[in-house]
Amino acid sequence: MLTFRALQAIKEEDQVKTKLIERNLEDLPQGDVTIKVAYSSVNYKDGLATIPKSKVVQDYPIVPGIDLSGTVVDSNDGRFQEGDEVIVTSYELGVAHDGGFSEYARVKADWIVPLPDGLTLKEAMVFGTAGFTAALSVHRLEQNGLAPEDGPVLVQGATGGVGSMAVAMLAKRGYQVVAATGKDSESEYLQSIGAQEVLSREDVTPEKMRPLQSQRWSAAVDPVGGKPLASVLGSLKYGGSVAVSGLTAGVEVPTTVMPFILRGVDLLGIDSVYCPMNTRREVWDRIANDLKPEVLNSIEQEVSLEELPQTLQDILQSKVRGRTIVDLSK
Repeated sequence: MLTFRALQAIKEEDQVKTKLIERNLEDLPQGDVTIKVAYSSVNYKDGLATIPKSKVVQDYPIVPGIDLSGTVVDSNDGRFQEGDEVIVTSYELGVAHDGGFSEYARVKADWIVPLPDGLTLKEAMVFGTAGFTAALSVHRLEQNGLAPEDGPVLVQGATGGVGSMAVAMLAKRGYQVVAATGKDSESEYLQSIGAQEVLSREDVTPEKMRPLQSQRWSAAVDPVGGKPLASVLGSLKYGGSVAVSGLTAGVEVPTTVMPFILRGVDLLGIDSVYCPMNTRREVWDRIANDLKPEVLNSIEQEVSLEELPQTLQDILQSKVRGRTIVDLSK
């Protein structure tokens, strides 16, 4: 019988512990398609799965990992055949359904995106949910009228997964990218992936904010939320937009209606979890083409399943830069 390794999260009283286990195909959850996983990736949400009070995971034990790429080995759905290379990100993967931190996975066919031409399985996971979220943010901003000639675009939380990818993607598209970070030591890294200017967190979010501030940004990508998002809303140029996708700075946004009714700004909510499949495939096609940065290798690092528990702790403590992928062959 085929056996394989997986990282499982187990809740014991008020703690969540992770451990490597051996499984067989019969242990996999119900689904239409069985995939031999080549790569997964590490997202902030995966780190939250190791915190019992985060409420990210519906029930324990679970195999975390909200992303995976790999090759179909068995399928009950006519859309996918043995040998197909595929991507799965978000939906219930890794939070209510065993996820990508496993050498094999079984998922619903409706969650699967065929690997687009122009991407390898490894590159797909360098992007993963964070890259998809960044790409969806750029996609929505451009649908809302943003163009490179409009002026500087701010990226908050720029050293994180979404932020790093957004910086690189916007630069690839020809935008003037301004990166905001709380890590002074990362200016060189951010410039190397496309930022034309790097600002400190304090430069963007002053201690005392007015509802309307100087008009600085034509648009913004914001994966942090909280007070920094309020500051950006008050600093957008007339008719500008901000694409918000995260809450690392909190869920409370201390703002007023003034930026919306006096400057006509737009707040675009970015949901990568249940994004409709037609949009999902369109954005993945863009990731493989006009949103694919040449500096992709500068943004990623690899870990093995054995190294993964430490990485999950590091990402919660903001010790991870860019994107970390999990090589399931190691």
